[in-house]
Amino acid sequence: MKAIVLNGHGGADALVYDENFPDPKCGENDAIIRVKATSLNYHDIFTRNGMPGIKIQMPMICGLDVAGEIVELGSKVSGWDLGDRVLIDPRNRVAGGLVGETIHGGLAEYCRVADHQLVKIPEGVSYDQASSLPVAYGTAHRMMVTIGKITESDKVLILGASGGVGTGALLLAKMAGAEVVVCASSEEKMDKLKELGADHAMTYMDNQFHKGVYELYGKPGRRGFEGGVNMVVNFTGGETWVPSLRALKRGGRLVTCGATAGFDPKTDIRFIWTFELQLLGSNSWEREDLTQLMDYIQARKMEPVIDKTLPLKEAAEGIRLIEDREVFGKVIINP
Repeated sequence: MKAIVLNGHGGADALVYDENFPDPKCGENDAIIRVKATSLNYHDIFTRNGMPGIKIQMPMICGLDVAGEIVELGSKVSGWDLGDRVLIDPRNRVAGGLVGETIHGGLAEYCRVADHQLVKIPEGVSYDQASSLPVAYGTAHRMMVTIGKITESDKVLILGASGGVGTGALLLAKMAGAEVVVCASSEEKMDKLKELGADHAMTYMDNQFHKGVYELYGKPGRRGFEGGVNMVVNFTGGETWVPSLRALKRGGRLVTCGATAGFDPKTDIRFIWTFELQLLGSNSWEREDLTQLMDYIQARKMEPVIDKTLPLKEAAEGIRLIEDREVFGKVIINP
């Protein structure tokens, strides 16, 4: 089969297009999927570069978020038929591990997964839309709804708002009726985020974005003074951490699901105790998040933001676009 193969860690040239990679073999509890769409994520960059403490078995095919049709079923698989349209839950909740990291992923014509990882794609949801969901929108749904408990009375600041998780967080916040402030790196991205429903948009202002929050809502202060926002969505970390704390009003909550700019930032715990802040971690997604998101799409309550669709040969370029922050929303590969 045709595949994008990682033979060793490195830069963009570490991902090689191979027209003769061995087809996957179906085990008794497995399904073989003809890949129709795979969405790219920042996690693919981590896998390509190498991550401390995680050993990748080479060669590896990246790509966590996979949608397609079943073309082969193992002898012990029941409840599924050939031709069924399915989304793959990237997390193997029985044996552990991730598609595209511990087993071959979706940057190929075919993908093998355990049958318990299959999620039915309902009518009215396309392969591209379904493949957009797990890592970005599934993570955003758990972070915003399950953990963050977003409500219509909230004022929310979202950092990294133009990427997959960020646009998902924005759409979910607006579905809940919240007022949303977004941070982005360019005027073009800010305009697009406003088109998606953002109420206010600003640049990072050399990591002084909390001052922009003060201009909108006032500065947090003594008890009873309601300056700042109720929630900050921060999955970047690094130098954005302390300004995020400073942007929160008394009793506010900072939710995080990652650290793309650094996992060990300088902090200032005075803001935490002075304003009785809550720091809330959210880790990946649950199957229910994926089915709920597809229900939103089917009911036309949500439309995943897709920046580009590319052929398999251009997957390495798609990953580069994400790494260089040249995308708005999701990049989809159509093998």
